[in-house]
Amino acid sequence: MGALSPWHIILIAIVALLLFGPNKLPELGRGFGKMFREFKDATNGNGGNSSADDQPVPVRKEINPSEVTNTESGQVHK
Repeated sequence: MGALSPWHIILIAIVALLLFGPNKLPELGRGFGKMFREFKDATNGNGGNSSADDQPVPVRKEINPSEVTNTESGQVHK
């Protein structure tokens, strides 16, 4: 078995068009592209999820112990 010839690729495209229809093929193409991109990133060690990179990282606020208030009495402890 050698490489795929242009006739093989055309036959596969016709069968895919008949099975999924012209409206579903672009969605399938995007899905396969995303799958291959994530696989490539994982094998290159880039890890991480691309959707996780889009989300902002929550900032942690530093709390100074001298400014902590007592919630029961409302007094500031120093």
